[in-house]
Amino acid sequence: MATRTVLVEADGGSRGNPGPAGYGAVLRDAATGEVLAERSEAIGTATNNVAEYRGLIAGLAAAAELGADEVDVRMDSKLVVEQMCGRWQIKHPGLRPLAAEAAQLVGGFTAVRFSWIPRDRNTHADALANAAMDAAAASGVATPTVEPPRLVEPPRRLGGPEPAGGGAAEVAARAEAPGADLTSAPVSWEPRPSFTATRLILVRHGETEYTEQGRYSGRGDIPLSSKGQAQVRATAARLAALAPDTVAVVSSPLSRCVATAEAIATAVGDLPVRRDDELIECDFGAWEGRTFAEVREGWAGELDAWLASTRVAPPDGESFATVAERCARVVRRLLDAYPGQTVVVVSHVSPIKLMLRDALAATDSFLHRLYLDAAGVSVLDRWPDGGVAVRSVNDTAHLATL
Repeated sequence: MATRTVLVEADGGSRGNPGPAGYGAVLRDAATGEVLAERSEAIGTATNNVAEYRGLIAGLAAAAELGADEVDVRMDSKLVVEQMCGRWQIKHPGLRPLAAEAAQLVGGFTAVRFSWIPRDRNTHADALANAAMDAAAASGVATPTVEPPRLVEPPRRLGGPEPAGGGAAEVAARAEAPGADLTSAPVSWEPRPSFTATRLILVRHGETEYTEQGRYSGRGDIPLSSKGQAQVRATAARLAALAPDTVAVVSSPLSRCVATAEAIATAVGDLPVRRDDELIECDFGAWEGRTFAEVREGWAGELDAWLASTRVAPPDGESFATVAERCARVVRRLLDAYPGQTVVVVSHVSPIKLMLRDALAATDSFLHRLYLDAAGVSVLDRWPDGGVAVRSVNDTAHLATL
């Protein structure tokens, strides 16, 4: 049986925010664009965001009634799209139950994809929402639509391939910033025996041309520069002395990391290099290859939002929250695979910063205050009972003569 894909265009708004509110949703056949159904309702007094969520919920419910297998959701509300993708936090308690309800509906489909579109491409749903707002204003109904904050059962994982941060199901259940929660790790001044810990040696790759020029360098496969190659040789010699008992070398798949990892693997005992895609750098999207000044000039508002929250992604990019989640998975896998042993992890600035942030149970401000040099080395120990010791951060003594 062929998969049926339905396109949902949804919108909502209020006159006054809060004020008389309503929503609209249009369902189309994804292949032909034919209108299959419309939904519109006045919802009394509410905020724009509540109305937008109600429009999404109505659209998803209608898609389920039509027997859709996959749904493409398009909305001009960036907040709803980003929160449903898990890239933005859901800070307002009144929105969390709505996000949870939407997430439960999403779980009933094989796949749901969320896209932001400009308002001028969402005119049909916008017209339905405006008609509903007119009806709400005419009725004089002033019934609040957002119930007081209440506990909700954490919704199940979102269905479908949307990768960002686990989506609203995760956010609704755990609505604050992500990262491994090590605040409950055992607290003690007593020295622990290092031989019982798994030691992770975190190495940033050597320098590239983008490093020297101060450019955002994410998924682009930029090779090591001549200086970077010299740094890698020095780092390999350093680790041969520091960690001759290394049992594994794991690397981001990008060539600047693989070249760094291969030199280290040879120096510590001709080990194979295992590539892990989840160690790749943050996807900086439209900012890739640009300097900070260029990004500030072209995307001032987006840059401010990105700097203010790890849930915000660069345009067409990836949030630090998503990077943190995949890095936490890497750490868990390494702890399970190499208990009590030493592993070298070669990666990039963002993944290493996030792993150190979580190891130190630090806040997100840590990310902006920590500087990591190319080919810098950081060492952390993790014990089976959850104990953590960060032994060094950004050691660059081996680069002093370069």
